[in-house]
Amino acid sequence: MELTTGSERVPVDTVRLRSLLGAPELAWLVERVRRRLAAEEPLTGAVTLTRPTPDQRRGAERLLGRAPGGGRSLTVRLEAVDAVLRRSGISEDGLAAAVTALTGPVTLLGPARRAEEEAWRDAFAPIDELSEEIPRLAPWAVRLRGDGLVRRLAGNPAAARNLLLQAVTVLRALPADPAVSLPAFAARFLDSSHALDDGTPLATVTLSGLRAMTGFPDGSGAQWRRDAWASAGLLRDELSSTVLVLNMRGTPALDWMADAGEPSVLTLRQLLRRPPDSTTGVIHVCENPAVIAAAADAHGRDCSPLVCLQGQPSAAALALLRRLHEGGAKVRYHGDFDWGGLRIASALLRRVPWRPWRFTAADYRAAALTAPAGPPLIGRPAETPWDPELSAALVEFGVRVEEETVLDHLLTDLV
Repeated sequence: MELTTGSERVPVDTVRLRSLLGAPELAWLVERVRRRLAAEEPLTGAVTLTRPTPDQRRGAERLLGRAPGGGRSLTVRLEAVDAVLRRSGISEDGLAAAVTALTGPVTLLGPARRAEEEAWRDAFAPIDELSEEIPRLAPWAVRLRGDGLVRRLAGNPAAARNLLLQAVTVLRALPADPAVSLPAFAARFLDSSHALDDGTPLATVTLSGLRAMTGFPDGSGAQWRRDAWASAGLLRDELSSTVLVLNMRGTPALDWMADAGEPSVLTLRQLLRRPPDSTTGVIHVCENPAVIAAAADAHGRDCSPLVCLQGQPSAAALALLRRLHEGGAKVRYHGDFDWGGLRIASALLRRVPWRPWRFTAADYRAAALTAPAGPPLIGRPAETPWDPELSAALVEFGVRVEEETVLDHLLTDLV
């Protein structure tokens, strides 16, 4: 909205107005009046200028026809200025009309701000719609609306809406199954193989949504970003994503390592091109490499097939376990009894069905009572959908139980 001078109704003597109020030494006063007009505040009361120059004092004296007072500041009452303008005939409609005629229309901040906020609400509509389709993204959508990230990255509502529309396009297509190259995925869905390059606003926003979708933990650095993308099936390359296994078979190299009873590292490239044989037996899965090393030492070639996640499930681990599950294998999982371990287990469960391998509330209570005193449990609690009582048990006992402390029990299941 804009204020008009009202020149059709009350003329303003612009020549005299510029001479009286348009002098440079009164620019501060005119600017204060414009601010009040924009904020729809009354033009009453006093305005004060600290440390005025002699010219600014003389300008105020000339305007009012008297000295405005001494001291270190200069104070002018707006009612007095309004009265001078009306009595002199320079602006019969007073100070508001005079300042508008002198400096141009004033944009009212109230309506402008309301219009801008409405535009921002419209900009966030795409992620609100997405969170209705994928409820677990609802907390992410609320956080993204409130933390200022999108506003900082986009700068204005139009750019923000376009950014979020692209992010929603990506998230709707995830997880990618089977895993695909990140540049190829970006070229297919965003018409540019570089659209999701590190450091771009779209990559930043999309990665935050992807992590909310997969449960991938906080972190930083190039390797962390690579693993985060891979958790949704988007690969920087086929060689950086790996999985540690023991006694898998199906290729000459794997058969040789299984005959020797030694662990192997499989890359995603190997799994996509020549995966291990599927099996209808039981596949045990652990979180920590110490378990697979101990199993190789204890059982060697007689050990049941074992897969180690080494933390968050990589694209390679997911590709392997999905293939084994689809081939009829029964996946059994064990991890650390702490909040991070439970989140890893949940992340895997969202992608590959599994049943607990000594990973229930009863198992935790038994371990917590008999295992050596471990470090205290810290962090934010996590849900345990495979056994809701497990999370409550961790809260009750408040101690971590790492896989290494229950190795003897785990090893008995692997022959």
